[in-house]
Amino acid sequence: MTNPSVSQRVLNLKPSVTLALNSKAKAMQAEGLDVLGFAAGEPDFDTPEPIKDAAIKAMLAGETKYKPVLGDMKARQAVAEKLIRENNIAGLTGEHVAICTGGKHALYCAVQALIDPPEAGQAPMEMLLPVPAWVSYRPIGELAGGVVREIETTAAESFWLDPQKLRAAITPNARVLVINSPSNPCGTMYSEADLRAIAAVIHETRDIAPNLVVLTDEIYEKITYGEHKHFSIGSVPEIAERVVTLNGMSKAFAMTGWRVGYAAMPGEFGKLLIKSMGKLLGQMTSNITSFNYAAMREALVNKEVAETVEQMRTAFASRAELIMRRLEEIEGITCPTPTGAFYVFPDVSGLFGKTSAGGANIAGAVELCEALLEENKVAFVPGNDFGGCGGNHVRISFACSDEQINAGVDRFKAFVDGLR
Repeated sequence: MTNPSVSQRVLNLKPSVTLALNSKAKAMQAEGLDVLGFAAGEPDFDTPEPIKDAAIKAMLAGETKYKPVLGDMKARQAVAEKLIRENNIAGLTGEHVAICTGGKHALYCAVQALIDPPEAGQAPMEMLLPVPAWVSYRPIGELAGGVVREIETTAAESFWLDPQKLRAAITPNARVLVINSPSNPCGTMYSEADLRAIAAVIHETRDIAPNLVVLTDEIYEKITYGEHKHFSIGSVPEIAERVVTLNGMSKAFAMTGWRVGYAAMPGEFGKLLIKSMGKLLGQMTSNITSFNYAAMREALVNKEVAETVEQMRTAFASRAELIMRRLEEIEGITCPTPTGAFYVFPDVSGLFGKTSAGGANIAGAVELCEALLEENKVAFVPGNDFGGCGGNHVRISFACSDEQINAGVDRFKAFVDGLR
């Protein structure tokens, strides 16, 4: 008798390396080991009180029933008004907004609504992905039936997409271009001029790739501290109706466990895309937790919340300076200056080929992170799964206290000093 099997699509799906490393670190901590975790992309701050109060009040008022699949229209309209007010994206209404179970879910549904698997004899649709990039973009594109075409970036260029490289990558099969600024894992971000140059390429190649849509992931938009202010590429009029803006409440508002994300796109095609995402949601999750809509609206308009978000941003800026200062003490690594999000992405390839104090061969970033966790109880994420030059890097999240940053870098320095 033949045993059943799960789908090949799922069998071939790589698990998230960030979740795997974070899980291993937490398991070691549960065993009583003194592990310092720098793997999770999660703010260490609590959700601001007005947001929690709004959810509690909504729950007590009976907001515990089913809601429309795409979300409470008041919340959808609040998102549209936020994007008009803060991001200068014109022409949005609540009908142009989908509220999903987290930013990743919004991305997944948008990609599913944009990419079809190829029919017999057809070339597959392409996702253009500047790399290194967050580990979930590629599998989400491939699950939809697309082919991912990586466009390599370098640390010397702060991991920015070169417009000329983009132009060369655009073909008639190009369907989706992913932009992520500020960047996970790189901790860098695009300037307004950079994004306008990318927008110009999208506009100028519209006859070559008429179906190309930009997916701009702006989940870290409020966590910036470099010379550049956040700029939304969806505000560029020439391509505004070809841009899906993805965002959520997780990072800026310390609401990771609430699972609230959204997608927005102006124009008639934007309405069609959002309705199409609604079809998917109707067969997957339906609405998000009903009393979270009130919390979401409160987060977007409450001035006290805005002040708390600014305090968190200031703390991340201070931590960015601290971790860069400490990393500069370690020989053999180089690191681009972080300007957004809460990650640094140092190049550790200068340590490859050495042996750790515990006898581990440091052949690459994976082996380095494994040995560092086992021997010095510090959890970093190897950069291999982020693509491009990521294999020469590790991602370090500094969404933690100054004390943990100092202790972690102390242990990392001791590990490096012990290499032979």
